[in-house]
Amino acid sequence: MATVTHDEGIRRDPRRWWALGALVASMLVLGFDMTILNVALPTMADQLGATTGQQQWMADAYIVVFAALMLPAGLLGDRFGRRRMLVTGLVIFLAGSLVGTLAGDVNRVVAARAVMGVGAALVMPLAMSVLPSLFGPQERTRAVGVVSAASALGLPLGPIIGGFLLNHFWWGSVFLVNVPMVAIGVTACVFLLPETRDPASPKVDAVSTALTASGLAVLVYAIIEAPDRGWGDPLVAVLLAAAVVLLTGLVLRERRAARPMLDMSLLAQRGFLLNTVAATLVMFVLSGLMFVLPPYLQAVLGHDALGTGVRLLPMMGGLMVAARTAQPVVERFGARAVVSAGLVVLAFAALLGSRTTVDSGYGFTALWLSIAGVGFGFSVVPAMDGALAALPRDRAGSGSGLLMTLRQVGGAIGIALLGSLLAGAFRDRLDVTGLPSAAADLAGDSVVAAHIVAGRAGSAPLAASADAAYVHGMGLVLLVCAIASVAAALLAAAFLPGAPALRTTADEEPPAVVTPVADAGQ
Repeated sequence: MATVTHDEGIRRDPRRWWALGALVASMLVLGFDMTILNVALPTMADQLGATTGQQQWMADAYIVVFAALMLPAGLLGDRFGRRRMLVTGLVIFLAGSLVGTLAGDVNRVVAARAVMGVGAALVMPLAMSVLPSLFGPQERTRAVGVVSAASALGLPLGPIIGGFLLNHFWWGSVFLVNVPMVAIGVTACVFLLPETRDPASPKVDAVSTALTASGLAVLVYAIIEAPDRGWGDPLVAVLLAAAVVLLTGLVLRERRAARPMLDMSLLAQRGFLLNTVAATLVMFVLSGLMFVLPPYLQAVLGHDALGTGVRLLPMMGGLMVAARTAQPVVERFGARAVVSAGLVVLAFAALLGSRTTVDSGYGFTALWLSIAGVGFGFSVVPAMDGALAALPRDRAGSGSGLLMTLRQVGGAIGIALLGSLLAGAFRDRLDVTGLPSAAADLAGDSVVAAHIVAGRAGSAPLAASADAAYVHGMGLVLLVCAIASVAAALLAAAFLPGAPALRTTADEEPPAVVTPVADAGQ
């Protein structure tokens, strides 16, 4: 296999931007698949006879497997080839989508979602890890911004696409829509992406892989279950204890290994660690925003699934603006200043959103959503770029896997903690006076359930109380998001490295093995 250096080969090839398009297609389909199932669950529950617990598994099977397998997936890319494993992940994702399309019962849908999670775990970290091989420091910030924007843009596209498909086709179409997108991504990756690998990377340790996957799976599952069961529930406590034991065993095993699969030395690098912490905290806040907004737009303001997705687009607009302008701003002021300022803007947006009332209307929501998108873009794009830049090129896959795993776990923690706060505040404020106990319990489950009960009972006061209670809970969640953003901004301002100097030729890491773009399709 031919080898070329960065500057002699990949960076100057004009087709690197077409290769970025392949990555965008991959990240876009992962992004909207995170939310597209949400609008299909009521229809699927009706046609498949799924219980509430089974609906939760249909949604969560993807997230649990996704978070659990990203670390070993990054290492597989380092060792066997990042393009090869990226394409493998897309093919696995495609297979899971086809199984979901043809599924006739709940168990098959859950299995399909789990298979899709395996594919997504390969795609997400490796899509980010190939960026340093394609782009130099001057272009990498823009590339990271484009890929991050594609991933985030998929979140509101999920309800939009899902709502349209359910209005015209059967529920299996929410899986079938992945097929052409993934096929485009596979074709583009095969013909446009260069192959990069580190033949000297550690061998895949089966025990460490099992500890990683099982530890993270148990942790994420416990976090998902905690809001419904309560943090003191015996099952949740046992799961959290098991996660601590498994992950502690992983760390102890890796610290004794001569060539560890999980390179703990990456966390000793200030640039990687602090940028990863900043990106994870941003994901915590973003997850909180995306969790509370759809029920507000649907139940309180009365929009359907398609309208809800459309009304989330102002945040994507702000993100696009920030992603486009992040590179020159970072060059002028340095990453530390830009990340800190972005987090302050995000905090302001969340604080503004916490002032929402039942009568505020969508215009006010669109305003603070746009500001949140700008803050998100200016904080996460330079933080992700800084973390990737701190990685040695021969450990880009494993380092990206660690980065994306921490972000995903941060998002899961955000949903669990903020969801628990929202649920408690909603139940405390909801006025169920005069309702039978069964109806009162059902109304306290969610604002959507409360509106269903109010419709059956013909109780306008209950519907009004549900709206007021939900807006109150949403305000508390957004206030916590604002506080978390301020804390992250102070952390970034105090400890993030300043603007890094460009590496000189003497300081360059040894180049990874790279197949020239001209040979990439062979």
